Amino acid sequence: MTVGRFTPETTRLDDAARAGWLYYVAGNTQDEIARKLGVSRQSAQRLVAMAVSERLVKVRLDHPIARCMDLSQAILDKFGLQFCEVVPSDPEAPNLMAGAAIAAGAEIERTLKTDEERIIALGTGRALKATVEQVPRMHCPQHRVVSRLGNMMSDGSATPYNATIQLAERINAVQYPYPLPVLANSREELGTLFGQEAVRNTLSLCERADLTLVGIGQMDSTAPLFVDGFLTRDEIDEVQARGAAGEITSWIYDDSGEIIDCAFNRRVASAPLRPACDQRFIGVAVGPSKVRGIMGALRGRLISGLITSESTAEAILSAD
Repeated sequence: MTVGRFTPETTRLDDAARAGWLYYVAGNTQDEIARKLGVSRQSAQRLVAMAVSERLVKVRLDHPIARCMDLSQAILDKFGLQFCEVVPSDPEAPNLMAGAAIAAGAEIERTLKTDEERIIALGTGRALKATVEQVPRMHCPQHRVVSRLGNMMSDGSATPYNATIQLAERINAVQYPYPLPVLANSREELGTLFGQEAVRNTLSLCERADLTLVGIGQMDSTAPLFVDGFLTRDEIDEVQARGAAGEITSWIYDDSGEIIDCAFNRRVASAPLRPACDQRFIGVAVGPSKVRGIMGALRGRLISGLITSESTAEAILSAD
């Protein structure tokens, strides 16, 4: 049963927010929270955990970490980026995505905090999914969220890492899923698909985006395109032989950031990947396996901004 616009779910979130505030801000113990909210200690514990899982509570480190700031500035200077944020690394977990995801989520949140319409374009993949999970729930019907690539494999099954739908639902914004599969069956079919009005409109939104966030995929045997079944063994062998360094929204490029002329790229249905120029086009990537792909994207100016970790930044600066 609902009363007006309040539902059991919103009431539960309110209780979680109160519990989170009492625990993290006011410094109450879980026993004190239970007493103040009139619930059991176990319920108080669950409400505090819910406050964290629903991103109602944010942890922010107010002390500037000089090493990260120095690395960020060095990358800005070396590659002429518009934006770079370097987050601390866990020495025992170099692939940990949490810090970069929090920073990328904060970029989305900053873009959304305006009454004027904003267009946010997203890639897909693990990094973007982790990023969207860091965005707080908001009510932003004035904004639009658009995907730069499709969510379907050739057989019609959905890919598991679509970020556009998740973000749009999280912030109550209008969403524009990319109305094509990740790959066309042929170059000729691709030309026909691009002639559709819905596709032309989606591509126009991508071009006009105020903020674009993409992941950067590696092109070794752990390449997401290969692991997720988009590239066959023969195809990955071919692109590796042609010097594949990384991929962004399924476009495979070399160490100079040039899109490789190959059979796979001729079937990619994603929004075109070009030098970012004045666009706020930010790559989000962490870990040793990503360094070569990041380097290629930086050299080719495929991204105008980068969010990465301390250890990854160090590897980037020492690699070139």
